[in-house]
Amino acid sequence: MTPRSPAKAAPVELLLSPVDNNRLANLCGALDENLRQIETGLDVAIARRGERFTLRGEAGQTARASEALQMFYALAANALSVDEIQLGLIELMNRPARRDAQSGSGSPALLTRKTELHGRTPRQIEYLKNIQEHDITFGTGPAGTGKTYLAVASAIDAIEREFVQRIVLTRPAVEAGERLGFLPGDLAQKVDPYLRPLYDALYDLMGFDKVAKLFERGAIEIAPLAYMRGRTLNHAFIILDEAQNTTPEQMKMFLTRIGIGAKAVVTGDVTQIDLQRGQKSGLIEARKILKDVRGIAFSEFQKEDVVRHPLVARIVSAYEAHTAAEEAKHGDK
Repeated sequence: MTPRSPAKAAPVELLLSPVDNNRLANLCGALDENLRQIETGLDVAIARRGERFTLRGEAGQTARASEALQMFYALAANALSVDEIQLGLIELMNRPARRDAQSGSGSPALLTRKTELHGRTPRQIEYLKNIQEHDITFGTGPAGTGKTYLAVASAIDAIEREFVQRIVLTRPAVEAGERLGFLPGDLAQKVDPYLRPLYDALYDLMGFDKVAKLFERGAIEIAPLAYMRGRTLNHAFIILDEAQNTTPEQMKMFLTRIGIGAKAVVTGDVTQIDLQRGQKSGLIEARKILKDVRGIAFSEFQKEDVVRHPLVARIVSAYEAHTAAEEAKHGDK
């Protein structure tokens, strides 16, 4: 028997009031781009005539779309960007879970150039709290969940509040062998493209000029993991990104670099390991070894925490479903 797809519910009619043509224009966006974002994010179809909207799709989704339109209409005194629409949709979709989170669990305020920056999902809020309350925090999960970005934001917050004296950002130089050997320059120059996401986060959260000044005085340092050996980092906020590509020896080396007054965040996605076949991941091993060590926190992100274009979460889900189907097929054989 072929499973039936969920039946489409009756169209939902929505009237936005009080009528304000300026708010309606800001809500819809140029060429109705904001409406298209809501359609894509919530898998509904939206038709509009003036202040009247007709929503078609599954019952639960049309209810959320109706809530989204009313929420954005209330915020539409000024023009709404695509970013605001997408982030607002993510918060809306996680709102029921957030009510079940710990009582009064607001997202920690961070001192960065982006005053609106905060945790958008319950796990992001938990992650930020873990970073503030623990000396070492592990953040694992799929791409787009904000693991690195929120860690960098927390580091900037710590240096702005003078909790630490410098920020150290590092990644394992997995590609620094034969495949990069033909490139000119030393190791740091060879792996610079792999460190670029860390630069991008810094520039976005602090501004180019301020980041440049902090680099000049040594308050920010970005380096391959190999450069950490033999050092002790005191009064620093240290982030190890792409930690799934560390070996167990590298992970132990990194964790033992942490000195007095230091805080460390380790991020990675264990489904994206680029180590040679048969090589153990230091991130996977560290989670097993350190799970019961007091003072270390673990935050596990899921696809629901993806804070990117609404299609990204669906892409992750589609790949997960495909992988599960392939594993089931091979299991049957």
